Amino acid sequence: MTLSTGRPPERSEDRIYRRVTGRLIPFLMLCYVVAYLDRVNVGFARLQMLRDLRFSETVYGLGAGVFFLGYFLFEVPSNLILHRVGARAWIARIMITWGIISGACLWITTPAMFYLLRFLLGVAEAGFYPGIILYLTRYYPAERRARVIALFMSAIPLSGVFGSPLSGWIMESFNGSGGWAGWQWMFLLEAIPAVLLGLAVFFYLSDDIRSTRWLDEEEKKILEKNIDRDSAGMKAHASLFALFRDGRIWSMSAIYFCCVMGQYGLTLWMPTLIQAAGAVSLLHIGMLTAIPYIAAVLAMILLGQSADRRRERRYHLALPMLFGAAGLMASVWAGDRTGLAVLCLSVAAGGILSSAPLFWSLPTSFLRGVSAAAGIAAINSVGNLAGFASPYLMGWLKDLTGNTAAGMYILAAILTAGALAVLRIPVRQVNR
Repeated sequence: MTLSTGRPPERSEDRIYRRVTGRLIPFLMLCYVVAYLDRVNVGFARLQMLRDLRFSETVYGLGAGVFFLGYFLFEVPSNLILHRVGARAWIARIMITWGIISGACLWITTPAMFYLLRFLLGVAEAGFYPGIILYLTRYYPAERRARVIALFMSAIPLSGVFGSPLSGWIMESFNGSGGWAGWQWMFLLEAIPAVLLGLAVFFYLSDDIRSTRWLDEEEKKILEKNIDRDSAGMKAHASLFALFRDGRIWSMSAIYFCCVMGQYGLTLWMPTLIQAAGAVSLLHIGMLTAIPYIAAVLAMILLGQSADRRRERRYHLALPMLFGAAGLMASVWAGDRTGLAVLCLSVAAGGILSSAPLFWSLPTSFLRGVSAAAGIAAINSVGNLAGFASPYLMGWLKDLTGNTAAGMYILAAILTAGALAVLRIPVRQVNR
């Protein structure tokens, strides 16, 4: 005799979640591919902009990083607005605005214009990524979350897989057309999809399970029951003041800061690192840059599946951060041996880019309600200050030393410190 647990059969749940994943994740991934490409394509633009506009490495690093100051200042308000007005309208607004500003970057002529447009791009995009993380918590319980966040965040390396060759091809093929440089054409052409997808978001997404038109009533009840059970016994913080007094928020912010230092140190400088390793043409640089991103896609999916299957979070985050640090140091030692440098950067990308989706299974295990909206945004905004510090530090050190070695070593040390901080988190807090 089989005792009923009162829960729907696991196979039925799996079928429903596969349907939800198939409906939401590919579309959200496409949106994030476009978002991330518009955020980091300045790394490719650098290969022509610095010469055309006579910018120093420090100017580039500051301009690349000032994006994150706007992002930091407006992220928590943006996510609170999303929580109030709904994901559909607010994410559509975010994408259309950032597409327009990203396209406007083709008019950059001075450092001040560079800084202003990058800052405004950060303001426009603030709330997109934490908003999507919050959105996914409304459909998936904790035990299914690492895998689906890893799938969503595989958009980061996928943007490199497709965007790097695309950026190199646009800059090489369109350079001089209509009196514009290749980097100007790249900013324009890569901004158009953001505006079009922003319009599509408004009609494609639903705000939550209850308003989802493509689920029947039984499926909605099963999903809502799982979310309610996941939240049982967990309370939202009484106020935003109470939220920001929670030491877990600040420890999570510090760990994420370390993850992001590695992430943007790698992604915003990858074309430069590949060029220094011996690649010559922009198309060749773009093709080689795609290889570490392919490695990262595979690592992210496999590690996300493993973390959910084993319900273990700490080592699944700490070990990739350590591998990422080792890969960065090894890429310095590879010198101008192109094949070896690409291999080392593939190890670095697999570790570093896998750390972010694995990280988000930690804070979402204890944040609920409006606390989740504010807490996810707060952690992401504080952590993303590393997006300002990392490229600026790399640019300043490159001007100072003439190479990227010192910057790579510092990033490796920061990733190692973050991994050690992860291992200090109590197991009971995060392994769900």
